[in-house]
Amino acid sequence: MDRRQFLQHGLAATAAAGSGLAIDGIAAPAPAAASAVLAKPVLQPVDETGLHGHTRVCEFREDGIDWTVYEDLRTPQGAISFVSAAGMLALGKRTEAAFPSDQPPYFGMKLADVALADADLLADHLLRDGDPSEQEVRDAAPPPASLLDPKDHAGRWPWTTFVGTREALDTMPILPNGRSRTWRPEHAFAELGDVPLIKRRHEGLLGGWMPAVHKVLPTSANRHYDLLVFADVRAQDRFIVQTWHRSVLVEDGKATRTVYTHSYPEFPPRRGSATAEDFYRGLLRFSAYWQQLLRDTVQASLPDPSWNDMARFAFARELVVRPGGTYPKYGAVERDYYGNEYDGFQDTFTSSLYANLEWGRFEQAAAVLDGYFSDFVQADGMPNMRGPEVGQFGLILSLMARYLRYTGDAALLRKHRGKIEATAQILEELHEQSLELPANAPGYGLIHGWNESDACLFPDPTLWWKPYYANSALAARGLADIAPVWPRIGGAGAAATAKRWHGRAQQLSAQTERTLRANIRHDLKPPYIGPLPGAKLTFRQSLLQESPSEQGWPHRVYAELLQADVLPEELANLVIDCVRGHGGTSLGVVANIAPPSPESRDLLGFISYGYAQQLLRLDRIEEYLLFLYAHRYHVHTRGGWTAGEVSGITGGMPLFCMPAQLTIPLLLRWMLVFEDSAGEQLHLARAVPREWLASGQEIAIAGAPTRWGKVGFRLRADAQAQRIDGHVDLPTAAPDRIWLSLRLPTGKRLVRALVNGVEATPGGRRGDALPIAGRPGTRIELQAFYA
Repeated sequence: MDRRQFLQHGLAATAAAGSGLAIDGIAAPAPAAASAVLAKPVLQPVDETGLHGHTRVCEFREDGIDWTVYEDLRTPQGAISFVSAAGMLALGKRTEAAFPSDQPPYFGMKLADVALADADLLADHLLRDGDPSEQEVRDAAPPPASLLDPKDHAGRWPWTTFVGTREALDTMPILPNGRSRTWRPEHAFAELGDVPLIKRRHEGLLGGWMPAVHKVLPTSANRHYDLLVFADVRAQDRFIVQTWHRSVLVEDGKATRTVYTHSYPEFPPRRGSATAEDFYRGLLRFSAYWQQLLRDTVQASLPDPSWNDMARFAFARELVVRPGGTYPKYGAVERDYYGNEYDGFQDTFTSSLYANLEWGRFEQAAAVLDGYFSDFVQADGMPNMRGPEVGQFGLILSLMARYLRYTGDAALLRKHRGKIEATAQILEELHEQSLELPANAPGYGLIHGWNESDACLFPDPTLWWKPYYANSALAARGLADIAPVWPRIGGAGAAATAKRWHGRAQQLSAQTERTLRANIRHDLKPPYIGPLPGAKLTFRQSLLQESPSEQGWPHRVYAELLQADVLPEELANLVIDCVRGHGGTSLGVVANIAPPSPESRDLLGFISYGYAQQLLRLDRIEEYLLFLYAHRYHVHTRGGWTAGEVSGITGGMPLFCMPAQLTIPLLLRWMLVFEDSAGEQLHLARAVPREWLASGQEIAIAGAPTRWGKVGFRLRADAQAQRIDGHVDLPTAAPDRIWLSLRLPTGKRLVRALVNGVEATPGGRRGDALPIAGRPGTRIELQAFYA
């Protein structure tokens, strides 16, 4: 059961979305947002030859500059281009089919067999030949929102995406046929209300990543509707999101009819239709606005640019979801999860801070950190939210250390040092309580408490006040990470406090390992490790036989236990094998573990990234890639990329949550640049798919932040010469080791490698990683040959 189902069954219905937010001044734009509203677009040189065959749409004047708009209508993927004397702005289109593949779902297996099996049958099939095929993963099951029908939603289409601005306090939902809640495209074309047509739509984002909804609804091979919807970035309304709409009927590569609308239907004579000039002026402003707001995001160059676009879109969407760009919201549109009772949710904070740091968005990271500790952390360290999650206290401490190492901004952390120290003291107090238990108690020395926030909503929440392994593991990780940097933050006595935290982290790690080893069920295959000591049943057995079950929400326990990285490798591998072998994954992603049902095997869209992180640490690269691909294609809607908290494999619409949206940026960043927990080794290109290198296209990232400074690399393979050329830009401080992985095309082996002209011996678990060394802050050239 996902959180929405739980709320619907356990709590009374509440008021409409947004009614709980009444904070004076939040609508006032921050300086960055104000500058974005007035920003000028980033232009490229005019490519006259590239405009051949494009249709001239209109001309207009904006801020003293004359613009001509062109559009390539020969293909639904054709770009919209703004051309001026100073340069041009080209907004590409890329759509994905939002309907199921023609291939049989589940590779011909029955849904009930897939759902009820302890083994992850779909993952086993996809991993049969090493790296999973991205296309096979995509087509393994009906995508989210692909099998919708109004009759299943009280006669109405559900919303599948939304638009908005940084400044507005709310968002505007968009339905599958492009309808908003203030205008519907059937006003322009009645055919756009046809259910069969809507079900065969293609969806995308204008410019690849900007939060402008693009839909293509084909009626035949040479006739389609092209729809665009985006928020008016110049609107001044506090809650209302004004929207621009364009509905075009394209026949034989020509726009035979176009209707432009601003927010509302016509009401003559007072309210008329919009003009082309109005619309494209709004689109130009919109594009400049989002370019400005995402200007500091690290860029990656990949064979498939949609991956980098997906990461950028996640950050744009976060600015839309957060009122004023920084005030936290777990979801959007509906009370579940836009209501104020979710605003202080720890996962919203940790996922945002983590992702923004990893992609160099330090200004946003600072705003998120400052806002959370100012508004949602009380003086005693407790969050202003209903159900604190014990493990998240530890993750918060770990991220404070990461923030300092990446940004050097000790001043902001000193501002909140009292609350940060109180956060650590909560873990110390809970640990001390556990040490008062009898030495033979199952949970002796392990932190007891809620691992999942929803536990507090049950009649007897004490059932989940238990020593879940993740509580102690993430506490140990947080204390271990914050201790070395605390003297820079904590003031007088900080060194002694740091020493105490370090010792407690070691104590918690040792006890977690000791207790976990004592509770392995070797009688099961694979061996079973429960989410807490003393469990007699597997989590599936417990959820079926015990209601409520103390093993509720085991997916969170396993994801956080693995994320903490406090277990020896053989135990970490055993935990992963246990989860995957006892019904805990779906398509290789951590499942939303519930009582087994023949009708579903849902994927957990948020918090599951900790599981993937450990796959990467253990060099289980093929499984990591499966997680990445499955999360993209079966947690997100196709093309529009709305991420679900919990997503099924039967084509329904999941409930959006922001932490799920920020998972792909984390996974993509770690694929390219990843540092170990001990702060000793830096891994580059560790999980790059083999087919990417085989493509011969550039794989690169520049300016990626790490604890040692910014790092970058570039790789390109020449298949004919069987050679890889590239370079690494070293950070300004030196890790103990830097490894650059070369995941060669299938069937190839590395025969020679040169690093700055010197022979290099590959290493790593798989023998495919080059050791990179050189003077900090310099560029290292490399060549590698394979056969």
